[in-house]
Amino acid sequence: MTDIQTAPKTGSNADVAAGVAQYLTPVVHELIALAVNGKQAHWHVRGANFIAVHELLDDVVAHAQDWSDIAAERVVALGLPIDGRLATVAAKTGAENPKLGFLPYDEAIAGVVSQIDLATEKVNAAIDGLAELDPTSQDVVIEIRRGLDKDRWFLFSHIAVK
Repeated sequence: MTDIQTAPKTGSNADVAAGVAQYLTPVVHELIALAVNGKQAHWHVRGANFIAVHELLDDVVAHAQDWSDIAAERVVALGLPIDGRLATVAAKTGAENPKLGFLPYDEAIAGVVSQIDLATEKVNAAIDGLAELDPTSQDVVIEIRRGLDKDRWFLFSHIAVK
């Protein structure tokens, strides 16, 4: 008879779950930071492209929130907890605090693009590390990478010269 209170069975073992958590936790932290700092940029962007950038930043924030949820839920589905509290994220992320106050749209975009690049580094490390360990988890971060690339492209296109 199975005890309903036991951890979920996913076809994985404890070592795989711990390895997945090792790779996905930094991804979750950077995506949460991207969502928080992206919202800060959203509120404070100024300039000729205001409405387009303001709305695009809302999309970037929503995507980062969705992706952090997907990555965190993968870890939890394997039976481990994940720490996405803001104090933990602030201590663990490589993201710099965005400048406080209003920003010209090009500076706001540059800051968010930089944050996307940082998140992409963590995603790339997860893609590499999960290849042999857990292809299902690797698939999660590959999809996140595709989305980050698209969001970066959309933002960068606002400030690209050529």
